[in-house]
Amino acid sequence: MSSPSSKSSVVMAPNSPRDITPSQDTEETRSGAGDLETRSWSGDFDPLADPAERRVLFAAFDSFRQYRRTAHMNTTHRRRQAFWALPSAHSEILSEPPFSVMDNFNRVDDAIDINADIADAIVAAGLESFGLSPNPDPEDPDNNWHGVATSSDVNKAHSTIRQFYRDWSEEGQTERDVCYTPVLKDLRKEFSERLATGENIRVLVPGAGLGRLVFEICRAGFGAEGNEISYHQLLASSWILNHTPGPKSYRLFPFALHFSNIQSRKQQLQRFLIPDVHPGATMLKAQKNLDIPFGTMSMAAADFVVLYSNPSQRSAFNAVATVFFIDTAPNLIRYIEAIRNCLKPGGLWINVGPLLWHFEDGHQRTHSGASDNAPNRGIGEPGNVELTEEEVYHLVQRMGFTFEEIQHTKDRPEVGYIQDPNSMLRSLYRPVHWIARKNPQ
Repeated sequence: MSSPSSKSSVVMAPNSPRDITPSQDTEETRSGAGDLETRSWSGDFDPLADPAERRVLFAAFDSFRQYRRTAHMNTTHRRRQAFWALPSAHSEILSEPPFSVMDNFNRVDDAIDINADIADAIVAAGLESFGLSPNPDPEDPDNNWHGVATSSDVNKAHSTIRQFYRDWSEEGQTERDVCYTPVLKDLRKEFSERLATGENIRVLVPGAGLGRLVFEICRAGFGAEGNEISYHQLLASSWILNHTPGPKSYRLFPFALHFSNIQSRKQQLQRFLIPDVHPGATMLKAQKNLDIPFGTMSMAAADFVVLYSNPSQRSAFNAVATVFFIDTAPNLIRYIEAIRNCLKPGGLWINVGPLLWHFEDGHQRTHSGASDNAPNRGIGEPGNVELTEEEVYHLVQRMGFTFEEIQHTKDRPEVGYIQDPNSMLRSLYRPVHWIARKNPQ
């Protein structure tokens, strides 16, 4: 975040099931903390007190608020205009069965409204957590979060809603099996005996996104801390973990807004239910297992490099799990330095993911408070470099790690990212899975 030592802890512990709507649930119980009640957002850094952070947070709120309007405008409104611009004889043909193009636009509009219910629920839960009004005074710039989102912010809101398919639907399990299951297997293999003795094994998950991997690691009995810089992801993950009233309580149409490479309208309007498992109910069920109780869970809202390079985080974790994360680094050396700092000597670094370098185009990073004038640390640091897989291995070893396992190229499964399996165009990754151990100091 803006300050190198800033850390806002988002309490991601799922609450007990209650007969309430998401927007009514304003307090959560921290897993493993008995009857401790706490607000969703806490810590030594208040984003509302920092103008730059407040601006980014408000833009995230506003982008979810605008989901309904922008999705209708950019998806069906402009397509209706283009459709009626066709020669009348042609539009008449396509208005009739089996095409019924205009009827399909209406069905897509219905799907957009259902998706927008999720976006609205995220806003309502987040506003209550921060004590903000849903109808702010437009004359009060410190509290008016309406009308501040850019087109980039809105695009992030749209992609975040789609991401619930990957992380919190039954059908997304195929993608999760490739990316999350290897991490859980590695953790169990390394630490199961120590877990059985009651030791608190702490695992850091940078780039935690919508919190599913953090949740699954806690479900396996570990103490997990997620880290995320994006307020879009933080608000959405807090909602899904803390505010959903039950399993499969929300409908999601992740592919409805896309009109290319589809075989049928039925495919375009596939409906999925989220969350596939209810976090609160799952936690209570797991707590009955005395051998492996549900682990503690938290989320740190901060720049990964800035926070975990801090001396206060030195040797704080037994393991770090990076999943589809290391290629978000402008400068991978900074990430490795932070991982080395926060890992205990002999600790494990588990990685799963490709190398789609996010800043290959050279654009300056400015999200979540980082600016062009940011200090020479964190995501806002100027400069970037892209490395090959072989170069990554050399760099990791040079910086104090020893590889214990690297998945052979021929054994790497292909996996999409929020990929419709029936699409006529499939973008697939072949993520590598490797394990490195921090050398004893």
